[in-house]
Amino acid sequence: MEIRVLRYFLAVVREESISRAAEVLHITQPTLSRQIAQMEEEMGVKLFDRSARRIALTPEGVLLRRRAREILSLVDKTEEELSHLDQFVEGKIAIGCGEIAGVELLSRLLEAFHEAYPLVRFDLQTANADLVREQMERGLMDVGLLLEPVDVEKYQFIRLNVRERWVLLMRPDDPFTAKEAITAAELAQLPLILPRRATVRSELASWFGKDYDALNVLFTSNLSTNAALMVRQGLGYAVVIEGSVPLWDREKIACRPLSPALTATSVLAWRRAQPFSVAATRFIEFAAAFLRVEAPDT
Repeated sequence: MEIRVLRYFLAVVREESISRAAEVLHITQPTLSRQIAQMEEEMGVKLFDRSARRIALTPEGVLLRRRAREILSLVDKTEEELSHLDQFVEGKIAIGCGEIAGVELLSRLLEAFHEAYPLVRFDLQTANADLVREQMERGLMDVGLLLEPVDVEKYQFIRLNVRERWVLLMRPDDPFTAKEAITAAELAQLPLILPRRATVRSELASWFGKDYDALNVLFTSNLSTNAALMVRQGLGYAVVIEGSVPLWDREKIACRPLSPALTATSVLAWRRAQPFSVAATRFIEFAAAFLRVEAPDT
């Protein structure tokens, strides 16, 4: 007995007419008559008394009406519960990211995911890509937003359609604020604070060219916010990704882009063939769909 045919049966009962029921169901009258006849044949009983002006239920039909309503009520309730199952997914998802522009896109992803899975909570950890990858390798972090270049051989990933721009941080009263951009030659004799990641410094080395080996590197730093505090204290100039700069107080810190422009990309990555919690699995699936719309250049 098919659920669809039970609905047909109840429509006939409600309308007390096969022709009117067929109109309500948007099927032809012969089709509906044939479905009801097949149901009666399969069950071996008569469900309707067709001798009266309006068709009426037989005792067997009365019993089926009651059971059909119970069955369809249970079916509808089950479908509704399944359609809202996402609301009952809960748990915590550990996400690592740097201070980069891609975090703004990540925030929109988390907002959309929270609307779909309101019971899930997030553990957001800020660190450079090397530290995030280390935590992912140890199974302590589910996904990471990583600034490239980064080795993603062991990972599945989506490259974000966001360009990360390198800038030079300085004090607001510094003479370099009068310039629109800063060249490698101008940085050659300045006390500098460079990123701690070796792969990133290699990218910068290519940009600096022959001047790189002669640079006066006073600090290396894994977070641009800490580097900015050193700059504010007058200890040097920091070469950082611009991502977190818009949130800083422009009366306390200033920045100018490098010239020629130096940019990078970032990826949202997770380990291949790693068992994840239900919440993390749903997040990865959701992120893949969301970011392929937001970041089509993956």
